Amino acid sequence: MNTEKVWVITGASRGFGFEIAKAALAKGDKVVATVRSKPAQLAAQLGNDPNLLVTILDVTNEDQAKTVATAAIGKFGRIDVLVNNAGFGILSAVEEGTDAEVRRNYDTNVFGLLNVCRAVLPHMRKVRSGHVINLSSVGGLTGVPGWGLYGSTKFAVEGITEAMAAELAPLGIFATTVEPGFFRTDFLDASSLDRTSNVISDYAATVGNMRDFASQANHKQPGSAVKLAQAILKLAHSQQPPVHLPLGKDTLKFFGEKMDKFNAEIKEWNEVITSTDHEDAIA
Repeated sequence: MNTEKVWVITGASRGFGFEIAKAALAKGDKVVATVRSKPAQLAAQLGNDPNLLVTILDVTNEDQAKTVATAAIGKFGRIDVLVNNAGFGILSAVEEGTDAEVRRNYDTNVFGLLNVCRAVLPHMRKVRSGHVINLSSVGGLTGVPGWGLYGSTKFAVEGITEAMAAELAPLGIFATTVEPGFFRTDFLDASSLDRTSNVISDYAATVGNMRDFASQANHKQPGSAVKLAQAILKLAHSQQPPVHLPLGKDTLKFFGEKMDKFNAEIKEWNEVITSTDHEDAIA
């Protein structure tokens, strides 16, 4: 295990962000926790710990992100771990989502994440050390009816993180994408989950069923946010962290089923797949 870490955690007011901040402080690490409002309330919930700095951050505001990074350096001298946790869901058939609804989701889940990365990475590159942990989802590993739009933001996070891991490795910086399954947080509440204004009856058997499931599963999900926080703690203190960390048995199940189908399709279509190279191409 490495020595004490300095964390920046976005979206720390509740759910994963809150539990990760709480776990890091309990270990003796230093934490910069960001919220969109009421910083004093979060500070009190975390016991006004002297190792805690709570700051305001709307991740869609890049100037605010730079201010947070500067404040972290000013307070604790460095940033060892960035956890990009801020985000929200959208439950919708792909066709149902309006342009405005989809763009709003991307602004937070993708462009907001990039804003924070651009703010923090210069400080990590300067010292040739650090770890970027991007919260993705099982929906970033496999497409699920009703979650295609939200999942597409997480597919983007997957690709961004994989490339970052390769780009940052020579600089001594790690990047990991974490793919939680269904965890018992407020994610399925209206506070974290948008439901589109447009509902198309033709999707009742697929997306409609998923809407019913989401309502019934709220706060009954199998995953524990407290245990997830402990997993993130182990990840951040690992000397050789993975690029991917799927969390939850349900995530492994969904991803395993996807890969089984994918490999079966490759086998069935192998002749077509391998027939498209130029004759002089090197195998």
